[in-house]
Amino acid sequence: MFGVLLFVFGTLLVANAWGVIDAKLAASSAAREAARTYAEAATVDSGDAWAAAREAAKDAIEGHGRDWTRASMDPPADGRIDRCRRFTVEVRYDVPLVAVPLLGQHGRGIEVTARHSEIIDPYRSGLPGRAVCK
Repeated sequence: MFGVLLFVFGTLLVANAWGVIDAKLAASSAAREAARTYAEAATVDSGDAWAAAREAAKDAIEGHGRDWTRASMDPPADGRIDRCRRFTVEVRYDVPLVAVPLLGQHGRGIEVTARHSEIIDPYRSGLPGRAVCK
């Protein structure tokens, strides 16, 4: 009996470890897509660009079969879109403590974090000023 319990708990441990790795891949993909969408947005309004970036991150998370409600990301601090400016997106995803097929996901286990940064195109049209990157 002890061997069966050890096997079940070992299997759950390996499955949850894989869940953390998979969530990290999903968060990395979401951060990359959000940063690229923000940096290449067709608008100069940071609110619209951020909304498009959030939508791109949501599509990436859901494309990996993950629940978007477990993910979070913060808007840019000052909300400016300037030439040659580095923009960094951080996506956090809460991985459940236990995920058992047919029983669902329970508990708040590990929070994985992924960051990606992009430089806003120096030759982008619609932005004031000259392209002077250092």
